[in-house]
Amino acid sequence: WKYVAELETRYADDLPEVPCMRDMIGQAILNLVVNAAHAVADTLQSGVREKGKIRILVKRAGEQHIAISVADDGGGIPEAIRGRIFDPFFTTKPVGKGTGQGLAIVYSTVVDKHGGEIRCDSEVGRGTCFTMRLPIAAADADEAPCR
Repeated sequence: WKYVAELETRYADDLPEVPCMRDMIGQAILNLVVNAAHAVADTLQSGVREKGKIRILVKRAGEQHIAISVADDGGGIPEAIRGRIFDPFFTTKPVGKGTGQGLAIVYSTVVDKHGGEIRCDSEVGRGTCFTMRLPIAAADADEAPCR
């Protein structure tokens, strides 16, 4: 990402500890950042647009959740394919460039393993924002908290 975009991070001051599988959430965030970097890279033009922006925002989302958003100013996701982006093996990348597993892993991590939600807001030509909502209360008391 560092070659194609400036990365901005903002974390709210009132973040609680969140019971989760820390490494899996870290991998989900990394997958979103890598996808954002690819989206930004596709829009760069020498002498016109040298770098884009990727923003990570973490904040409370009500009393029961935190929200982790990864936004980019890339080309956006066409509406016709938005319904399939979390499907395993679905990719718009050329052969050898993508496996179609990144967003499927993000979905499984957030929804299936953590009981959270993921949302995608996108506008073609303006960019995309993925927001993961994770519950603050643990479904399983033995899970290690991450922050």
